[in-house]
Amino acid sequence: MTNQSITESESLYNDLDQMSVRELLEGIHEEDKKVLPAVYKTIPQIEELVLKTVERIKKGGRLFYVGAGTSGRLGILDASEIPPTYGVGYDVVIGLIAGGDQAIRKAVEAAEDNVELGWQELQAFDINELDTVVGIAASGRTPYVVGVVRQARAHGILTGCITNNPESELAQNVDIAIEAIVGPEFVSGSTRMKSGTSQKLILNMITTTLMIKLGRVKGNRMVNMQLTNQKLVQRGTRMIMEELGFDEEMSRRLLLVHGSVNKVLENYKK
Repeated sequence: MTNQSITESESLYNDLDQMSVRELLEGIHEEDKKVLPAVYKTIPQIEELVLKTVERIKKGGRLFYVGAGTSGRLGILDASEIPPTYGVGYDVVIGLIAGGDQAIRKAVEAAEDNVELGWQELQAFDINELDTVVGIAASGRTPYVVGVVRQARAHGILTGCITNNPESELAQNVDIAIEAIVGPEFVSGSTRMKSGTSQKLILNMITTTLMIKLGRVKGNRMVNMQLTNQKLVQRGTRMIMEELGFDEEMSRRLLLVHGSVNKVLENYKK
């Protein structure tokens, strides 16, 4: 394990407080350009994680994201968007954050420093060997996150991580390490920026690919989305009109009766 901490290193830009707004925006943008190549390099590790997680979920397993601060919030954000988008239960992809739900909006002092807390919290979910646990930490050394994956791995559970430092303690304690090395932040140590952006991209890749391989998408369409507002009802109606050739009134009525585009297609598509 190395002591190198890229995420805590000095910004490549000096005297930010003396820059114009235009200079600041262009500097941030230049740094953001480095995120996509760093994420691209991690695709083999993301692929391995997805392939192994798909098989576990098919057998009844779940995917847990565990993080603190920005990393924890991003995991919860990704997990919370899967049920309405793909029509699966809220118990398939689950996000945990150090400090509990109150930490989503407001930092909870010292919560991330408790190395035992995360594993204790996972016990409420009856975690088992069909599950997958992914720790998210830009630094790669957050005790709350490291403690969870270490215990999970010791109990035979598939573990992965998303981090922004190479050869971190977190990476050393998981089966599959996804290390997006995006470099120093524009504001020194502000990992809500490039590091957070890379984490969001990787989380999108993991769960979108998972849901597609689990059959929750037909073609390129979210045919299992929950009809939680009029926009989604209208979108579903258009899908049915295009797939089955029915008029708008009939398509909307069938959608509301069956509850999802997919169920309409299963019943009416020849």
